Amino acid sequence: MARRGRVHTPHGTIETPVFMPVGTQATVKTMAPWELAEIGAGIILSNTYHLHLRPGEELVRAAGGLHSFMQWNGAILTDSGGFQVFSLSDLRKITDEGVQFRSHLDGSPRFFSPETVMQIENALGADIIMAFDECPPYPASREYLEVSLRRTLDWAKRCKAAHARPEEQALFGIVQGGEYRDLRKAAAEALVDMDLPGYAVGGLSVGEPKPLMYDILEFTTPLLPVDKPRYLMGVGSPDDLFEGVERGIDMFDCVLPTRIARNGTVLTSHGKLVIRNATYANDMRPLDEDCDCRVCRTFTRAYIRHLIKAEEVLGIRLTTYHNLYFLLKTMERIREAIEQNRFPEYKQEFYERYGYNDRNAGKEV
Repeated sequence: MARRGRVHTPHGTIETPVFMPVGTQATVKTMAPWELAEIGAGIILSNTYHLHLRPGEELVRAAGGLHSFMQWNGAILTDSGGFQVFSLSDLRKITDEGVQFRSHLDGSPRFFSPETVMQIENALGADIIMAFDECPPYPASREYLEVSLRRTLDWAKRCKAAHARPEEQALFGIVQGGEYRDLRKAAAEALVDMDLPGYAVGGLSVGEPKPLMYDILEFTTPLLPVDKPRYLMGVGSPDDLFEGVERGIDMFDCVLPTRIARNGTVLTSHGKLVIRNATYANDMRPLDEDCDCRVCRTFTRAYIRHLIKAEEVLGIRLTTYHNLYFLLKTMERIREAIEQNRFPEYKQEFYERYGYNDRNAGKEV
């Protein structure tokens, strides 16, 4: 069930449901911090794995923490780096103690355990930090998922025990379990027993069909406390935001709006628009005639297409700004619709304009 809430952090109150722009390397690609504030981003996400490798958490600590280092006054969430580590399938070895891996930058040997990840995240100083978990692939056998889940739950306990700044940084646990309801239930119950400040649903949007993702969400979110934030990791297409909110999710993050922006694709009220296409060469309309962002109030499709084709950096800055604004504004309207008890109606209106319908809801068209 869609819900409206607030998450209080040392760097401000976050209105939920919320979309978090991804700033992997302590920067949201092509965006300045004041631009993020201008478009209404209350919280952004940074990556523990990448910041550990470069520039290193001790340098960030010496700079006064991530907020000071990147000059961002809003809230920050750092992931645990688990997804990145487990993506290094040819460069890592997993044991119950942790993960031995090699840096993708220089091949140097590294080791992540729940304890070392907490040390890194404590040094980075984000407002919300994620427990170190194992990210199983899709598909995976039940036998693999059982072993993986046992390890993830053990690591969550160790993260809580090793967390040195619980008054300043909220530690979220991550519900894994693949497509198996009983494993998801066991994971949720074990994590709820740990009484953590918030909970994420992990292991989704990793290649499974969208109906399966929505089914697992519908089953899992009611198992989590109603008075604590629920975070769906790595999800950010417009349909996934609506479907997640409808199933009780409060927080989302995804690289989608910034990644497709760099490829010359923008999100509009009427669906995706590939601005680099020749059809827009002489188009003097804004990217989205229904959008009031600074980009749409200032520049034409023809100009932005010219920048993209000429490989001018301003082109991808403008498409990124617009895409993030579009999703943040969509979430703002979702919050308003929930407050007005008209979320289902707003969802239907959005789907009709964007190009979804009852038969293809949940699928890109």
